[in-house]
Amino acid sequence: MAPVFLSVVYHIVSFVLTVCLLPKMPVFTCETDRSECWQGFADGAPCVLGIDEAGRGPVLGAMVYGCAVSPVSAAEDLKELGVADSKALTEEKREQIFEKMNNDEKTKKTVAYALRSLSPQLISAAMLQRSKCSLNQLSHDAAIALIRDALDCKINVVQIFVDTVGPKATYQAKLEAIFPGISITVTEKADALFPVVSAASIAAKVTRDHELRDWKFAETTSKVDGVKFGSGYPSDPTTKAFLAKTVDGVFGYPGLIRFSWKTVDTILDKKGVEMKWEADEDDAAPSGKNALARWTSAKGEGPPKEQRHSYFTQRKLQNVTNF
Repeated sequence: MAPVFLSVVYHIVSFVLTVCLLPKMPVFTCETDRSECWQGFADGAPCVLGIDEAGRGPVLGAMVYGCAVSPVSAAEDLKELGVADSKALTEEKREQIFEKMNNDEKTKKTVAYALRSLSPQLISAAMLQRSKCSLNQLSHDAAIALIRDALDCKINVVQIFVDTVGPKATYQAKLEAIFPGISITVTEKADALFPVVSAASIAAKVTRDHELRDWKFAETTSKVDGVKFGSGYPSDPTTKAFLAKTVDGVFGYPGLIRFSWKTVDTILDKKGVEMKWEADEDDAAPSGKNALARWTSAKGEGPPKEQRHSYFTQRKLQNVTNF
């Protein structure tokens, strides 16, 4: 039997959260945040809409999806704002542009934005639950929710540009089926090709950076006190050091970490408390006529054991008798 690092704790907690607590915990929900001028932006003038994300690859923190809208007639004004792929801009430049998007009156007439921040807990729960949801599906759902929100908020969207997630042709066909009558382009590097996608990228990137900067650990363990976690990318030396220092043999990691990442899985396999499973007798229990024969046999075996709920048998969960 392979050693299992944290399956018992994780699955029990997942069960409790799913049944009792998830509806009450904001980290497992995703709301749309909007800029001040989002509702009814551009007063019915035809607009282009762009979608991009920040934080898809990191092992920690939220994945933030950004949506930007801009009047078709304001294309030059949007370019003059200096928007570009957020990763190609300095942090200072991104902050300056985002500040204008929120506070400069001319810029607020040029571009508006909305955001959906998918917490690491939400990502982990979705990807590890029994009926698994892939990161691509989470991404598609976030993008679709943002487009719908723009339309619901009376923004006259006539053209949509999306930075692709997964096969672009399949993704584009999916969006065209949901939003007929709107010109839709899904492509790689859309943030470098279309200024409105660049604006969405900047809003998403700055928002994620702020969330990480202001992150408050709910966990009281001293392991996380004062420890820097870096960019969150698995190749970042600071992030590697954080993962090595803060791992707990039983509980794994604080809520900042995405448990569904292979990087985390590998570390927990090595550092987690090992557990070996005995043969599950319930799985081998006879049924039908064989069960009756066992009940009436002369071997004194007695009645079959009471069957446990499938939730526990399928996950190989056993009662703990000592520590």
